[in-house]
Amino acid sequence: MKEERSRSTRTGKGTKGKGRRQRPEGFVGDLDQYLFGQGTHYDIFQKLGAHPMTVDGVKGVYFAVWAPHALDVHVIGDFDGWDEDSRPMERLEPLGIWECFIPGIKPGVLYKYLIETQDHRKLYKADPFAFSAEMRPGTASRVADITGFRWTDENWMVNRRGKTMTEEPMSIYEVHPGSWKKHPHGPDEDGFYNYRELARSLADYVSEMGYTHVELMGIAEHPFDGSWGYQVTGYYAPTSRYGSPQDFMYLVNYLHKKKIGVILDWVPAHFPRDAHGLADFDGQPLYEYPDPRKGEHPDWGTKIFNYEMNEVKNFLIANALYWVEQYHVDGLRVDAVASMLYLDYGKQSGQWVPNKYGGNENLEAVEFFKHLNSVLLGRNPGTMMIAEESTAWPKVTDKVENDGLGFSFKWNMGWMNDFLEYMKLDPYFRKGAHHLMTFAMTYAYSEKYILVLSHDEVVHLKCSMYNKMPGYPDDKFANLKTAYSFMIGHPGKKLLFMGQEFAQLQEWSEARELDWYLLSEERHQQVQNYVRALLHLYRNHPCLYEQDTYPEGFRWINPNDADRSIFSFMRFAKNGRRSLLFVCNFTPMARPDYRVGVPRRKQYKLVLDSDAAEFGGTGKEKPLAYKAVKSECDGQPYSIAYPLAPYGVAVFEF
Repeated sequence: MKEERSRSTRTGKGTKGKGRRQRPEGFVGDLDQYLFGQGTHYDIFQKLGAHPMTVDGVKGVYFAVWAPHALDVHVIGDFDGWDEDSRPMERLEPLGIWECFIPGIKPGVLYKYLIETQDHRKLYKADPFAFSAEMRPGTASRVADITGFRWTDENWMVNRRGKTMTEEPMSIYEVHPGSWKKHPHGPDEDGFYNYRELARSLADYVSEMGYTHVELMGIAEHPFDGSWGYQVTGYYAPTSRYGSPQDFMYLVNYLHKKKIGVILDWVPAHFPRDAHGLADFDGQPLYEYPDPRKGEHPDWGTKIFNYEMNEVKNFLIANALYWVEQYHVDGLRVDAVASMLYLDYGKQSGQWVPNKYGGNENLEAVEFFKHLNSVLLGRNPGTMMIAEESTAWPKVTDKVENDGLGFSFKWNMGWMNDFLEYMKLDPYFRKGAHHLMTFAMTYAYSEKYILVLSHDEVVHLKCSMYNKMPGYPDDKFANLKTAYSFMIGHPGKKLLFMGQEFAQLQEWSEARELDWYLLSEERHQQVQNYVRALLHLYRNHPCLYEQDTYPEGFRWINPNDADRSIFSFMRFAKNGRRSLLFVCNFTPMARPDYRVGVPRRKQYKLVLDSDAAEFGGTGKEKPLAYKAVKSECDGQPYSIAYPLAPYGVAVFEF
């Protein structure tokens, strides 16, 4: 009987033709199928998945799943003892969506789809559109109602619509919620903070430090902690490690009330092979390219989304919109963009297929990005799409109408690599690598950049930021402060990974909390004090962010002082007021007779001195104001003299 029923449902019996019954509101309809098949059903998550509703006066849950290759599909769950035969689904044509309404069950129940394949295998799959998931190591989906949360961030959302983020301050604190802080003897063995607990602690710390945004890693559900959230199995489910969907809404809402923006890491490049996930979802490749030369990453052991399939693109685009529109998230940082753009990324000869023109560009992924960014940014002014793109692919942040990809910002990986290579060098050898610190300015306006020192730079034996620095401990602390100063002064938005702001000694591990105990030591406090001062300097001076994407916002004073390893430059706001002059000394040599050229005969006010006692310097008193004299220096008609300390940084306002 089961085989006979399966054949009738595969024909779409009861879904087309004469005498078709009226479908209840909320069920998948013909228009839903049409739009999904076109790749333009931007709210498809409201139809596919599990949705509590009332049908003909009966409360229950409506289930719908896209599985066109399946022979048969059942819903199984803890509501009926995981009975494999009791809850059959009906197939809808033409797309192969399966549906059923189960009366009497409520949010909170666990479920999966039992998919019978064409060759009669049984697959037990989590719901791709589930709003919640079972706590790992469990892999079931959980019915959740995400309506009804009382948002109180109206002012933030209204103000967001009027912002041009390229001209706003953006200093991002990258956070892995599971290891930022832990309960020493928490309610579970992991010691995780709940989203609501995290909201209060994180907001207080971020506000006090002066960051403008947090970027949260690993929010979408993932089975393995060690993937840090980059191996996603539940794209629509905030991970249950830290609470419920409403708990996560509380976190975003609370951060907004504290005037802190929220960015999520988002992973549309690949997904894991876990048996309960998207891989071979209905017995055959569905979400991934069917040709393994296009559908698999040999180095990562993961599957690649099929950007040719409208339904797959719709799954991802709707997911991006879901986080921004349902959870009020302010932006998405898109992981591994380069791996999507290049067909041969991480592959050897014979492991990839050229495009129709014989090239290595993934033309479908290019069109996917244009579609994604146009829709998301068009529907949500003031939000951001940020590309982690590590190559020289052109026009990543240019407009789609200019044949760009349409991203808001791009991580500046070139700057990061050069900067870190320079900072690792013994100061004696830095004069031979001076160009590493100036080269980024030759392409600084080709894209809209974010300067990043992310989690990727402090794992896998790369050392913490502190331990990348050369010399004895005092040298390391001083180097770190000078490095962060150069970063804050350089054009581009900013991102620091958690722990870098107080000179974490160990490499980061997702298994333990940050080494907060270090703040009982004076030198770590001093680094934290200095980073706080830098972040507040940044927020309070429009010259450091207003003209990041315009050459008028930056001017070298002396980019060529390689022998002394000193860099001097100026930053300008649109109105020309409260400009800043940066001087950064990257050697342990004091320069008591240092003179720097300036363009105008003005008074230059010292607003940041790394040699101050509160930052671990000598604390020598210095004048707070310096009058420029007519004395040519650095090609400028005027100059000021200033005693520059070893590894000293001086920032002047004029």
